[in-house]
Amino acid sequence: MAALKYSRQRECIREFVLNCQEHPTADTVYAEIKKEFPNISLGTVYRNLSLLVELGEIAKISTGDGPDRFDCNTKPHSHFICTDCHCIQDIELADIDCIKDLAARNFDGTILAHTTTFYGVCKHCAEIKKFKKVVDNFTQVC
Repeated sequence: MAALKYSRQRECIREFVLNCQEHPTADTVYAEIKKEFPNISLGTVYRNLSLLVELGEIAKISTGDGPDRFDCNTKPHSHFICTDCHCIQDIELADIDCIKDLAARNFDGTILAHTTTFYGVCKHCAEIKKFKKVVDNFTQVC
């Protein structure tokens, strides 16, 4: 592969994802980068995110039913996705490779890697549901 030409836009995109505490979507990255580069296109952001993923500088998380998210943590780790608010949280699990070993017992081939995503309701959404239930019960009594 030929040497990659430096791009201030790409560097700004990379720095934003690397410093982001969330797992941003391309639209989130675009909205932030547009502040510094008002003429940047969404397509340019998508192309640069894809290139950064290809280079291994960031990771892409496919959520299945929503837009892809991007992660500065490229080391193997698991994620939790809230089915209500769609937030994504990193989950560090020490011995998760046992899943790969279990799967390999029933698979005729070589498993090189795996991803693990847990789905459920985050603490924030669970508290909101609990509060709404209390309010609903209160209004029924009154």
